[in-house]
Amino acid sequence: MAVLGALAGLVAACSSSEPAGAQVKPGGRSFTVAAAGDVLIHPELVDQAAKDAKKTGEGQAGLDFGPLMAGVKPIISKADLAICHMETPVGTPKGPFEGYPEFLVPPQILTTLKDVGYDTCSTASNHTFDHGLKAVKRTLDAMDKAGLGHTGSARTPKEAEQINIRDVNGVKVAHLAFSWESFVHPTPEKQSWAFNKLGIDAIKDAEARARKKGAEVVILSVHWGNEHHNEPSLPQLRLADRITAETGVDLVIGHHSHVVQPIQKVNGTWVAYSLGNDVARHGVPTGLTEEGAIGWFEFRETTDGGWDVSARYRTTMVEIPPDLEAGEKLPEGAVEDHRVIDVQQALDEPDGASEDRLARYRLAEARTRGFLYNRGAPGGDGLEQLSLGK
Repeated sequence: MAVLGALAGLVAACSSSEPAGAQVKPGGRSFTVAAAGDVLIHPELVDQAAKDAKKTGEGQAGLDFGPLMAGVKPIISKADLAICHMETPVGTPKGPFEGYPEFLVPPQILTTLKDVGYDTCSTASNHTFDHGLKAVKRTLDAMDKAGLGHTGSARTPKEAEQINIRDVNGVKVAHLAFSWESFVHPTPEKQSWAFNKLGIDAIKDAEARARKKGAEVVILSVHWGNEHHNEPSLPQLRLADRITAETGVDLVIGHHSHVVQPIQKVNGTWVAYSLGNDVARHGVPTGLTEEGAIGWFEFRETTDGGWDVSARYRTTMVEIPPDLEAGEKLPEGAVEDHRVIDVQQALDEPDGASEDRLARYRLAEARTRGFLYNRGAPGGDGLEQLSLGK
């Protein structure tokens, strides 16, 4: 009973949001942020990129991830700042590549992420050290080459002290990233500087350094929670409460669960517990692992020097073609290729899609909305679906 009482108190605290403070400043600065979940390139997606490269004649070293990700480009490219989560290290363009449990994926995906419109990515995850420091360095080198910002891992102790600060519509925005550490491939003690291990003290220190360097807004990416659970765990709730109560972080973006979890205000600050997968193809798809959300946040300067932040979302889904036996043909109307789609766009413009396919889109839209709203974000918190017309 004592445990239940403590949990009830915690849930009540996490469900409340502070009353509106200062008003939006007339003529003040503003900017938009788009954020998505895990980029997890399983072997089936590498095969898809090879198939697409043969059709398009584009890409590099026989791989083109452009068609796979094209469906979300109209949303991601529209944001003033677009943030992704690069879950795994990359190899060399021609491979070899590896899937679960020790990922090593094509660096060509990074070029596609940049082309889609992403500006910067978090790189702290339980897979960061799947192939050691050499792969960490290779990944960050490839991100630099692609023009993608990054935070969460480092090549040198000096780089680990740096803060990823970007100028967004005249506002200095810092992006921080932390993760729980893999038990299979933990960071060696002598290289602990190369990985941002999740903890409230480490977050406080990084935020302080960001503010000292002039950051006016601090966005935090966190890799946390339990895989395949649509509700945040008790440790997630506790840490979210501490982050929003004890730091000045302006937005928390979560991932790792590979399924969508709620978005809510905690102590007046938006927390997206998990945005699901941006793109993935798990060995055993559950339906939930194919559904994701793009969080859309508008920052508007207030009269007291702070920020008013509104939250929107857009449902995404990874379409997966059926597994076929040798010589078997695709059923009429079946999905032919792996594709990340904007679900609402697919419903608004069905383009001859079968009723079965539309039913799948409607399920993804309704289910994602339900999970996102499951901690009170509609109504009082004000979470709404993003309209591309706005």
